[in-house]
Amino acid sequence: MNYSRAYNDKLMSPEKAVQMIDSGDWVDYACFLGTPIQLDQELAKRAGDLKHVKIRSLGFLGVAAVAEVDPSRESFIYNNWHFTGGDRQLHDKKSCNYIPLLYHEGPGFYDNEDVETDVLLVRTTPMDKDGFFNFGAANSFTRAQANRARKIIVEVNENIPYCHGGYDEHIHISEVSAVVQSDNQPMFCLPEPKISDQDQQIAEMVVSQIQNGACLQLGIGAMPNAIGKLIAKSSLRDLGVHTEMLCDSFVDMYEAGCISNKKKNANQGKMVYTFALGSNKLYDFINNNRACSSFPVNYTNDLVVIAANENAIAINNAVEVDLYGQVSSESHGFRHISGTGGQFDYTYGCYHSRGGKSFICLTSTTKDKAGNLKSRIRPFLDPGTITTLPRTVVSYVVTEHGMVNLKGKSTWERALSLISIAHPDFREELREQAEKMNILH
Repeated sequence: MNYSRAYNDKLMSPEKAVQMIDSGDWVDYACFLGTPIQLDQELAKRAGDLKHVKIRSLGFLGVAAVAEVDPSRESFIYNNWHFTGGDRQLHDKKSCNYIPLLYHEGPGFYDNEDVETDVLLVRTTPMDKDGFFNFGAANSFTRAQANRARKIIVEVNENIPYCHGGYDEHIHISEVSAVVQSDNQPMFCLPEPKISDQDQQIAEMVVSQIQNGACLQLGIGAMPNAIGKLIAKSSLRDLGVHTEMLCDSFVDMYEAGCISNKKKNANQGKMVYTFALGSNKLYDFINNNRACSSFPVNYTNDLVVIAANENAIAINNAVEVDLYGQVSSESHGFRHISGTGGQFDYTYGCYHSRGGKSFICLTSTTKDKAGNLKSRIRPFLDPGTITTLPRTVVSYVVTEHGMVNLKGKSTWERALSLISIAHPDFREELREQAEKMNILH
């Protein structure tokens, strides 16, 4: 096959490419850095022409034009597996639906035909000499989406890092329906998270629990960033990486000599991840770097695969925790914030690793819109608040006031433990509530 000729035969403008989408179609957008920016904008211009095109995205970086242009949702019905800031805005306007997801199950939805897909829109690297487009920093379940789709439209961007993979990290020109050459917009970069004194205190407690040779998973935000920076300044050595998200902190730790990946039981010498999101420093680091390996999420987040590495450590954030030990990390009341993602996967998997531990980290308080201080350790989750982790899964919970392990504890022991790490101003009130709820007696 002449790959260059096939490429040129399938090359077309974004305007022409989106003409391949019909009313009633299910359209999948690839995730995070694979989000099809120009194709989304061109598809939005067909509002009024199309009817009831149903779109699924995962972590759209920005605000989806198809949802913004059509608030009536006559042309486009926009859904997302995991909310970002733009999706939250759309959800507030009733222009976005959330799709519940345990991240490791994502590919199975497509493989088992639980979901229907007519068209996949995916942003990739330029085609290589062998006819392959690399998914870059967005492996996730893109390959499974491609396998299910009837049509595949590739949006090429020269700034996407080329990411070596374990498998399922690319698509071939022979599978592609259309190729669009984009305007090569720069990659989306996360802003540098502000690390508070409370974040730093929590980070110090968590890092004290990590030993040489541990295998790390970090979530998103200031807390994991603070932990990564602290590890980079520590004497910890021979750390491994098996994570869903690769963030800037891993680069800091690697360059400081903390990460070798030599002690891992699987993928020795490799930093394993399913997507990367951070700054240009991260994107430059992973580009054509054989020390990093992207895998589909049903591998990185497989509970057995996670547990196979000894001393696996999961570090994730939460919005609030109630006195039963239930964790909400994705909503506040009826307002949806993010998604389950892989928090359940790594909390469960790391606990079952030999020597492994899982940490849920949160500052003890927050302020409401009126500026009033509120405890993030609650008697019970407010109506509408989604339980991300059931109480049976949770082990370590950490605030700036301490660290407790809930495993093996009765309901009253759990409540007393959580009250002990709540802000002192709320402890008495929490104790009274626990008694009323028949937890303490």
